[in-house]
Amino acid sequence: QVQLVESGGGLVQAGGSLRLSCAASGRTSSSNAMGWFRQTPGKEREFVAAISSGSENTYYADSVKGRFTISRDNAKNTVYLQMNSLKPEDTAVYYCTARRGNSIMVDRYRYDYWGQGTQVTVSS
Repeated sequence: QVQLVESGGGLVQAGGSLRLSCAASGRTSSSNAMGWFRQTPGKEREFVAAISSGSENTYYADSVKGRFTISRDNAKNTVYLQMNSLKPEDTAVYYCTARRGNSIMVDRYRYDYWGQGTQVTVSS
């Protein structure tokens, strides 16, 4: 099993920045692709960004492209999501996720492990 713990969420004004972190423990592997999803009440959990095991590939949802950056430090078993130019529509619970394969996926059902989520609130 792999445990994922997110941190770094909070309240920020529109235009501001936040950096989310996700620490992995347990049966971690540097060959896991990892990603971030987000969810608001009454809506499906949606893809935000993903990164391959060696950081050679990244992929972003169109809604965050150019504003968010995903990165990882395999020595620390940690993945990050730098969020800049935040908008009120970015308000959501953000979930860290990992999958046993190395391929980047946008389908949430292709991921095997999930964190408990961290709340991000952007005020207008």
